[in-house]
Amino acid sequence: MLEGLADMAKQHPGPHAQAPHEKGAAWWRVMCLTGLDYFSTLGYQPGIAALAAGLLSPVATVVLVLVTLCGALPVYRRVAVESPHGEGSIAMLERLLSFWQGKLFVLTLLGFAATDFMITITLSAADATAHLIENPHLHSALSGKQVLLTLILVALLGAVFLKGFSEAIGLAVVLVAVYLALNVVVVVNGIWHLFKTPHVFGDWTDGLTAEHGNAFAMIGVALIVFPKLALGLSGFETGVAVMPHIEGDPDDTEEKPIGRIRGARKLLTTAAVIMSVFLITTSLITTLLIPKDAFKTGGPANGRALAYLAHENLGSAFGSVYDLSTIAILWFAGASAMAGLLNLMPRYLPRYGMAPHWARAVRPTVIVLTLIAFLVTWIFDANVDAQGGAYATGVLVLISSAAVAVTIAARKAREKRWTVIFAVIAAVFLYTTVVNVVERSDGVKIGACFIAGIMLVSFLSRLKRAFELRVTDVVLDETAERFVRDYTHRPLRLIANEPNSRDLAEYRDKIRQIRADNDIPAEDDLVFVEVTVLDPSDFEAELTVHGEVLHERYRVLALESSSVPNALAALLLRVRDLTGQQPHIYFEWTEGNPFAQFLRFFLLGQGEIAPVTREVLREAEPDRGRRPAVHVG
Repeated sequence: MLEGLADMAKQHPGPHAQAPHEKGAAWWRVMCLTGLDYFSTLGYQPGIAALAAGLLSPVATVVLVLVTLCGALPVYRRVAVESPHGEGSIAMLERLLSFWQGKLFVLTLLGFAATDFMITITLSAADATAHLIENPHLHSALSGKQVLLTLILVALLGAVFLKGFSEAIGLAVVLVAVYLALNVVVVVNGIWHLFKTPHVFGDWTDGLTAEHGNAFAMIGVALIVFPKLALGLSGFETGVAVMPHIEGDPDDTEEKPIGRIRGARKLLTTAAVIMSVFLITTSLITTLLIPKDAFKTGGPANGRALAYLAHENLGSAFGSVYDLSTIAILWFAGASAMAGLLNLMPRYLPRYGMAPHWARAVRPTVIVLTLIAFLVTWIFDANVDAQGGAYATGVLVLISSAAVAVTIAARKAREKRWTVIFAVIAAVFLYTTVVNVVERSDGVKIGACFIAGIMLVSFLSRLKRAFELRVTDVVLDETAERFVRDYTHRPLRLIANEPNSRDLAEYRDKIRQIRADNDIPAEDDLVFVEVTVLDPSDFEAELTVHGEVLHERYRVLALESSSVPNALAALLLRVRDLTGQQPHIYFEWTEGNPFAQFLRFFLLGQGEIAPVTREVLREAEPDRGRRPAVHVG
């Protein structure tokens, strides 16, 4: 169960992480990984659009396509340039924000990302179940077992990951190619039926005119209805997440992977164009050829509009093949989403110190995610339409954050034209997100639950790991190393000093006080150590120690870190290892309430330094005989 308790960042369980030995694949093959999430929405998008917009569905879908090609596509083409290593838009915002507000913002986005991926799993499984139940050969045997079958599919997905899951791009290519080819057949056949029965088109336009009056009214209503169709935008974040799989140019570097970026932009553009064509054509044929009542909950076209047409127009045999293809790609989309979750969290939480110990192994995490998927399936009664709002919310929040991120990036790069364009796009997506949240609050409720869960677990983990050493390495500059080497045959005595004015009086008074409080003989040599806190929200980093002589007499070791006690403990252990001597460090007590001081340490990296430094040393070095000595006066 706990196999692989190594650094989570080194694990590559899914398609969004690439092992170092992998060469990469052509962009069009990697596009099929995106297609597992993006193209599979054709399984339920036309039916959801018909329910949301009625006869206006094709017009609202045109609006969706315009937003896709003129909004989401330019945004993510820029994200590919700014974040070419698969981190996506969240990493861009992480770089733009610092301190705790940056960490909290990233945790919030991770909550919505978890909503996106988790609902992908449950909604795809529910829609796969709908295709199973509505198949004419299976309907009588499986009718009324929607929730049970969906739970079985989710459980099978979890079982695959417990066993050990490794997706192959080749399998994704086959699934996507077959699925899109079958959809081409359904679409061409549907358009042929429209030409064969031209009165259907006339009836549709007459119905539109009767409901909405004129073209301007139709466009206005389409703009209002458009947010309900936002599921058709899913897949862009996955598109940049799979970038590490794209084969770049021979002269690509990690800093400038030009070939990979070019391939990713081709991937995003091609996928968006293909999907746009399918969105328009499928919305047209499903709206015109399927009775309105068939789209309603329990109707034969609910959640499976194209499968309905495949059975009705092309026969039971072709329809069953189409069902099988749809079930396969929907189930595989859930697998891709699970892998995405297992890859996304390790990019951030371990660096924040916010990953529980057991989360370093894949299997316990898979069990937790599977149980959450069970809960979501039960809450939504395995209903595709009911989960659409939650899915759309996750997708829209991520796209909105990406639009904001590229707007800020363009502004920092002094690109006025792109700043204005991206700002307009961001405003459109923010409006769409707000409208979706207002009309379908389930999405933000589920998102809030994920955010609350991630933050609770993260802060409990950070609290539990507060007394870890939290320093990856200690590097001494030449002067600092010379100071330390002088104490190879005698113990180094350090004075912990909070740097203020750093004038002569500060050091003179401090050394006099420490000698008096601890009864240190005048002949004993003392060295000052000072830690400047940079970003207290950071968890671990390399520690660089600079040595300097102030006022021609006082030797000072200066450090910069996110936490004073952890930095001091790491320095003391490094000194012990270099000199073979047990170092001593001297503190004065800090005035104030102990609980308030602990909060200062937890949030600001300061507080009551002496006892915390001793506790960090106690955890890092269990042998008291080898543990550096802490004195407080």
